[in-house]
Amino acid sequence: MHGYTVSGEMTDDERERLILEHLPQVRLIARRIQARLPDSISIDDLVSTGVLGLISAIDHFDPVHNVKLKTYAEYKIRGAILDSLRGLDWAPRQKRRKSKQIEAAIAVAEQRLQCPPTEEDIAAELEIPLEKYHEWLVEIRGLNLASLEYAGSDQGKDLLHYLPDTGENLPSVLLERAELEKLLASNIALMPAIEKTVLSLYYHEELTLREIAQVVNLHESRISQLKSQAILRLRGQLAEQWPCTRGMVGA
Repeated sequence: MHGYTVSGEMTDDERERLILEHLPQVRLIARRIQARLPDSISIDDLVSTGVLGLISAIDHFDPVHNVKLKTYAEYKIRGAILDSLRGLDWAPRQKRRKSKQIEAAIAVAEQRLQCPPTEEDIAAELEIPLEKYHEWLVEIRGLNLASLEYAGSDQGKDLLHYLPDTGENLPSVLLERAELEKLLASNIALMPAIEKTVLSLYYHEELTLREIAQVVNLHESRISQLKSQAILRLRGQLAEQWPCTRGMVGA
């Protein structure tokens, strides 16, 4: 990979070269996001939006902060695509309502049982059969696209806003990041083993739902259900435990 100079010294040719060099990264991120969305969402639209994020990353990147351009670009590309999806409000209100109902049911059941509720507990709290609850989890696939970044009310902030845009290692930022990682780890540790496995394979190993299904010997639709349920558990817990208005760093 070619070297990269401070953005103020970058020539037009170097800027164009960097854009072309990182286009495959845009397509990869767009494909991964599109796989979790309805068929009506065009991959070309996601790529176009992602390119804008890439250009923003290149124009604002400063190697002085010892952060790789690829890492910084991934954050900006993904953020641009997610922002565009939120603006489109592509998800039907009925699906959003179901997602909120499940999240609330998990919180109520956990409070009542004083332990992570099972699928049967959640279905009972919703007063629907377990089979219907599984159908709901499949229906809301894609709604949780950014749920691990987002916690709080509709007027809240993404958890990614706690990370500095320039990569500066400010003590306050490092402290908040450590606290957030500790909180996530403690909540994930309490999850059922299969949900922990699905999250690890999906977010850490970056396997697709189909690949995870092959690893754990379950149907792909079942993996989708478990992933949705695990994310809703975390989202509800983070909304309660993480102070979304404290020490925020703008992205």
